Formats: sequence, C-alpha cells, structure tokens
Amino acid sequence: MIRTLGLVSGICGLIIVGSYQGTYDAVAANKRIAMERAVFKVVPAARSIEEYYALEGGSIAKAGASAPAGAVKFFAGYDESGKLVGVAAEGGAKGYADTVRIMFGYDPACQCVKNIGVVSMRETPGIGDKILVDRDFLANFKELDAGLNAEMSALAHEIKTVKHGSKTDAWQVDAISGATITSRAVGKAINDTAQALLPKLVPNIDKIGSKS
Repeated sequence: MIRTLGLVSGICGLIIVGSYQGTYDAVAANKRIAMERAVFKVVPAARSIEEYYALEGGSIAKAGASAPAGAVKFFAGYDESGKLVGVAAEGGAKGYADTVRIMFGYDPACQCVKNIGVVSMRETPGIGDKILVDRDFLANFKELDAGLNAEMSALAHEIKTVKHGSKTDAWQVDAISGATITSRAVGKAINDTAQALLPKLVPNIDKIGSKS
C-alpha cells in the first residue's frame, strides 16, 4: 500500500509540474497582453509603449527580468512620432473582498491622473464593480491633481477618497455611494503608487520624452 501510494503521489507530482511548465508561457503571455491593454486604455493617445523602472537617485532604466531594490515600474506611452503622451502605473489596495489592483494614467503636462482601469479585483458584483461603470466616479479621473510639492519629494496633496458628495478639491476622489470601501481602495492605490513613483520620475521625465 505504501509503495502504491508513493507511486501515485510521484505520478501526480509529475503531472502537476508538467502542467505548470506546459502552461507557464501561455499564462505569462496572457498576463502581458492584459497589462498592455490596460496601459493603452489609460493612455489612449499612445500607439506604442515602453516599460521602465524609476530608480533611487533619479535614474530611469529599461525594465528587465528583475527589479532593482527601490525601483518602481511604470509604462511610457508614445504617439506615432515617438513623442511621450502619458505614463501608466499599477497600484493596489485592500478593498471589501480582496486587493483591488488598478492601472492609472498620468499626464506630465497637467501633472494629473487621467483615466483608470481595473487590473484585477473580487469586489461584490453590482456594488464594488461600479468603479468600472459609474460615470460620476470615473469623472474623478479626468484631471485628478497629482502635482508634486516644491521640493519634488512627495505629492503636494495626498490623493484621498472622500464621502460621496463632499469633494471640494482637485486631489480628492468622490466615492460611490454604497461602495465606499472599494472607492477608497482606488484612491489609496493611486496615492501610494504616485507617492513612490512621481518624485523619482517627474524630475527626470525628459529622459523618456521620446522613444529611443
């Protein structure tokens, strides 16, 4: 019996490992395609994209297989002539059911967030997923203020989600009534990523100003 169980376990292990290795490339390709679609959604003027790391000390490097310590990944979007038209970055924060991961577009010209897209989430259907379709909520991201302070060390104002109907400033996100937790997750995801990325990126934006 022990030999039989050992043989069965070994065969099952081989099947699992083989299945994983056999599907790894396809899964990775699908993830890459989904990520690219999310980038083009939040930077609609882009016709091509490049993946970069913003590094400590003000360096910008092409993304590789592994990220250096302290690096923040982002995507630069370029038009037909190779001119930078926007930047996209991914962020995540705890929602009601699980982590809400979003992609947002950043426009260097206005120093603001324009457009968001959902990378993954497991929020309650009909409630949390309103962040995808609620027009008033999506209007927050036409020109959400993400400007830096004078020292360029952090955002001048924290991007923060406020109670529905109480937005007074351009850096606030007006929550969806009945889906406040998911709305807050979106605001926090943008704020946390912007705080980490923009002080490294904005002073060096000229380094990616045109496609190499």
